[in-house]
Amino acid sequence: MFHFFNKKKFLVDYLDGFIDVHNHILPGIDDGAKTVDESVALIQAFSEFGVKHFIATPHIMSNYYPNTKETIETALNELKNALIKNGLKDVSVEASAEHMIDDNFEYLLDNESVMPLKKDYLLVEMSYLQPPINFEDAIIKTASKRFFPILAHPERYGFLHHRKKRYYQYKENGIQFQMNLLSLSEYYGKEVPKMAVELLESGLIDFVASDVHNMTQLNALKKMTLSKKTIEQLLPLINNTIQTFY
Repeated sequence: MFHFFNKKKFLVDYLDGFIDVHNHILPGIDDGAKTVDESVALIQAFSEFGVKHFIATPHIMSNYYPNTKETIETALNELKNALIKNGLKDVSVEASAEHMIDDNFEYLLDNESVMPLKKDYLLVEMSYLQPPINFEDAIIKTASKRFFPILAHPERYGFLHHRKKRYYQYKENGIQFQMNLLSLSEYYGKEVPKMAVELLESGLIDFVASDVHNMTQLNALKKMTLSKKTIEQLLPLINNTIQTFY
């Protein structure tokens, strides 16, 4: 029996014109690209399948990557100059950040030191091991500052996998979800794609992004194949990401 209609499809074939709103392509300021050359190589590889628009989101994490608007803007300008030198004039890169909800997060909010995505969306993350004690207060304060919180890769927080009601509680509290495209593969392990599919099928995901840090991850993304059903579930999210942030 032929299984033509179950044939897997390459994800990147559906990303032409996509804007990647979560990635670590800025050089030398977190666990992403280490040099300008690495940054340019990543962008060139993205361009091969039609992704030429980026909002770079380096970590702001007080104990590990204490980035500021100044360090991020400096890295952004360095990358933009390199893009011009390499003839990549059709590539656009803006800068935001992935904000760890830690003991410094609320201070950043109070001092207008956060870096939102377009339209006042704020990308946030938390520890993979346990939620921060101040999570609810931080979200309330985020909203009070007129930002819309987006939780990065909710499918990757292992402590939530057995507390699934929390996902719905987060949504009820106004938190939007951004799923990593690589989470639909086994790149992060076997449990993450199960949760990614469950969140996808439950209609809880709002946006998608690459969260690419290096060429190994980008090559894994290029090799990803998905079922027709999963592609059909992803397309509205791809379009919503483009329409919201382009």
